[in-house]
This record gives sequence, structure tokens and C-alpha cells, in this order.
Amino acid sequence: MVEKEPIIKEEPKEIIQEISPEESTISKKNFWKSAFSFGLEIFKTVIISLAIILPIRYFVIQPFMVDGASMEPNFYDKQYLVINEISYRFNEPSRGEVVVFKNPQNTKEYYIKRIIGLPGEAIKIESDKVYIKKEGKEEFIQIDELDYLPEGIRTFGNITGLELEENQFFVLGDNRTNSKDSRNLGPINRELIMGKVWIRGFPFQDAQVFNFSEYDYGI
Repeated sequence: MVEKEPIIKEEPKEIIQEISPEESTISKKNFWKSAFSFGLEIFKTVIISLAIILPIRYFVIQPFMVDGASMEPNFYDKQYLVINEISYRFNEPSRGEVVVFKNPQNTKEYYIKRIIGLPGEAIKIESDKVYIKKEGKEEFIQIDELDYLPEGIRTFGNITGLELEENQFFVLGDNRTNSKDSRNLGPINRELIMGKVWIRGFPFQDAQVFNFSEYDYGI
């Protein structure tokens, strides 16, 4: 019987590569160069994003949150709205549009109300009803608000023939029993109106895009 020679396994030798000081310096320089380039790209991206977003934020649309119950049952407290500002740079506000405007008594406050009377018209509130006399007409006609108000709602107030100037609008809250509007603020000047409600974004189940031009007022 022939004995086999034992097989001796040689452990692999650990290979250590020595990096010269020159190579180390080059690696460090490449690292900082890459980091600088990366940071510069982020900076450029931020600047470009701000250049696009900020004009949109301040001149096209703005977000607002409803505070209070003056626009119920159509807009409730804490609802998140997006206001379209750009459209009023080309068109005048229309009847029925829900707008955000600066409080004429304190321009740091913003109110949300519905436009009822337009420049040149006359407004009358009598027996809890709202009447409009259009420019150039002689008769007051009761405005039909059933498109957005529950039937039988009462508009409290006593206004007789309030004539609006060429830059004034008459606004009311949809919650006619609990709203500070043109019945006590007076007409709202055009320059105080910031924009109209465009989108309700929150809560999500109430999300909606608004089209006020489809209302019919019977006048």
C-alpha cells in the first residue's frame, strides 16, 4: 500500500498595496473636486426652481385656508383653497365668483366672499332678498342665487339703492346670517381683490375645480 503524500494547502498571502503620498494627494483632490461639482449642481437646481416657483407663487396662484363659517354651506373652516390671481390681470371679476380680497379696514387681513354687485350697478336688500339694478336700467330685479344657496335662505340687511362706482364691487358671504361683508364693510374697491377661488384641494374628499360662469342669475 502506497501512502500518499499529505497535501499541504498554502494560505493565500495578503496583498498590501502601498499608496504613495503623491497618489493620496491626487485622490483627495478628485474627491473635493467632485464634491464641489455636486454642490454646484444642487445650487443651480435650487436657484432655477426658485426662479420658476416664486413668480407662480406670488403672481399666478396662491394657497389660502378658510378661517371661519362665513361661506358655509359651500366652503367650510380649515378647507385649503388655491386662488387664481393671473386671470384678473386680463379680465374683470364677474358676478357669482368667490374671491379673496384685502379687508378695507385692515389690509393685512384677507376675506373670502362672493361677488354679487358689479361696477355701475345699484344694490337693494329688502325683505331678506337681494335686488340688482343693472347699469342703464331703471328697475331692480331680484337675483336668483339657487345655484349656490339653499332655497329659502334669508339675506338680512336694509340697503336701499346703493350705487356702485366704476371700480367697486358688492360682496356677500354665503352664510348670510354670519358674515362680515359689504353690508357692513361697504363696497370693495377693485385694487383690493387679489383673485378668485380656483381649486379646493383639501380635504381630499371635497376636492373640486370651480367654474362660476355657469351660474344663471335671472337678471
